[in-house]
Amino acid sequence: MKANKEKTLDRLSRLAGQVRGVAKMVESDRYCMDILAQTAAIRSAVLGVEKLILEHHAQHCVSSAIESGDPEEQRAKFDELIGLLQKASR
Repeated sequence: MKANKEKTLDRLSRLAGQVRGVAKMVESDRYCMDILAQTAAIRSAVLGVEKLILEHHAQHCVSSAIESGDPEEQRAKFDELIGLLQKASR
């Protein structure tokens, strides 16, 4: 988890910098297309963070539920994943 956590925090830190940069662009009345290009980059970066967290969840939390043999825990983790996928597809 430590390597994944550090990688995730690093990406979030870069994302925060990107958001601050876009705010400055708006304050400076920069060209709309330049701002939109940066917001697209932010969206892509957020998806990258989500992917890291989802990978960790699958490798650790879901894996633990499967190994536990507890049908209720397995169903709960499965339902979490389905809920997340449904939110992502909106």
